Amino acid sequence: MDKVLPMNEWIVLCNAPDDDTASRLAETLVGERLAACVNLLAPCRSVYRWQGAVETAAEVPMLIKTTAERYPALEARLAELHPYEVAEIVAVPLAAGLPAYLDWLRDGVA
Repeated sequence: MDKVLPMNEWIVLCNAPDDDTASRLAETLVGERLAACVNLLAPCRSVYRWQGAVETAAEVPMLIKTTAERYPALEARLAELHPYEVAEIVAVPLAAGLPAYLDWLRDGVA
């Protein structure tokens, strides 16, 4: 069995309140080379606790591809631009991936 190596590439999960906001955030992050790609998914319904009450909202999930090195700047910029008081910004390191795709991802944020 091949040894699994730690990966430098990450996916960042974030929800936006609407398509326009998600598009604006995605274009900024890719344009500033903080992300190689941002997938904007179909709107979903989120149920969550906020300030002691159960809330529901329609949101647009975003899958943001970046590297560990670019993550701190991406997180800071996303938090700065995001309209939520507390934005969901969660990073997950990749365990593996197609080498050619991972090369492309790294080139996209270089």
